[in-house]
Amino acid sequence: MQGDRDRPNSDAGLPNLAGADWLNSAGIQAVFDALERGGYSARAVGGVVRNALLGEPIHDVDIATTAEPDHVMRLVQAAGLKGIATGAAHGTITVISSHVPFEVTTLRRDVETFGRHATVAFTTEWEEDARRRDFTLNALYCDRKGQVYDPVGGYADLLARRVRFIGDPVARIREDYLRILRFFRFQATYGIGDCDGEGLAACIAERDGLTRLSGERVRSEILRLLVAVGVLPVVDVIVRSGIGEIVFGRKGDVASLSHVAEIERALERSPDAILRLAALACSTLDEANALADRLRLSNLERGQLEAAVLTDPALGPEANLARAKACRFRLSLDAFQRAYIMTWARSAAGAADEAWHVRFHELSTWKVPEVPFKGSDVVALGVPPGPNVGIVLRQFQDWWIAADFPDDDAQLHHHLATVARPYIANA
Repeated sequence: MQGDRDRPNSDAGLPNLAGADWLNSAGIQAVFDALERGGYSARAVGGVVRNALLGEPIHDVDIATTAEPDHVMRLVQAAGLKGIATGAAHGTITVISSHVPFEVTTLRRDVETFGRHATVAFTTEWEEDARRRDFTLNALYCDRKGQVYDPVGGYADLLARRVRFIGDPVARIREDYLRILRFFRFQATYGIGDCDGEGLAACIAERDGLTRLSGERVRSEILRLLVAVGVLPVVDVIVRSGIGEIVFGRKGDVASLSHVAEIERALERSPDAILRLAALACSTLDEANALADRLRLSNLERGQLEAAVLTDPALGPEANLARAKACRFRLSLDAFQRAYIMTWARSAAGAADEAWHVRFHELSTWKVPEVPFKGSDVVALGVPPGPNVGIVLRQFQDWWIAADFPDDDAQLHHHLATVARPYIANA
């Protein structure tokens, strides 16, 4: 078959993934069948091979092939599969097989690179394709029989949990400055020990290139980095190297991030990227909004970031429960929990503090009562429809909250009538 001149080095001790469920699935085998019928080679590549070798969950499956995009499209359609030209100009066809999408990309080599937009030429040489990728551990291939191919020494780096650029790190970074953030994300996700020295030096030297990136691309990497298992030492490097100021507009508070992470673990909560972003990079509403603009956060993410910075000592266990309930009442459960954890993180209390744990669970499980009356109830008392109805409701609600949410029907009606009396027509 085309492009099969390279063979795995038996001396390298490369494993075989023949028994993997994802590799034996009907979907991927049908794609292999379609391409091989045309005389082309195809291999799974990148994250799926890396994660399979590490025994970690498999998500998307990418396939590299010696077939050019028009041939891929023709062959998969002839096999009864659906092909979508999602990135045909750069060699990628999305193939739907057994209801699963597979990105099938022609082997490529860079002719000219300028940031994210590269001019590529198709090739049938697997090593050329490997050398244009970012990190060695992402340049591992696997054929349909499970044989692993390692053109650039990625398997040894994978075993050592070492994140290393392929070739010259500066050259790789200048091809796409997002690779600086990817270097840190992969280190936090897969790396053990210190960052690769040559790669780190290149990231620091080229850090100003980050200003050329769109906020959306930076956002994607940062939010994934913040929930990685090794985030804290990596973010510490980012902050100390000056990269944090370029990304966040401020140096970054690693201690606050660390405290939030400790509290999340103590509460047995999954890592919250937006909460961690707030801990690291903003402490006021103005800072939260500026950061949301900088990273092009969605409206939902912006709201979550704003909630996280609304710390309030009244939420904590030193405040009386009625005050805490009053704060909780005005927040959704999600917003309350973010504000509470941030308030806790910025207090002197440790992550194991029992009082903070008790108050958190007490307010999280509290059944928030509904306001007893609506506008129609105010109108029924004789207040004309209009802005005064809202005024009466707000005054009543303020009293009701301050009184710790009483539920005595007679008391509630009496107070509503008292508040409404000055606004009743012809009173």
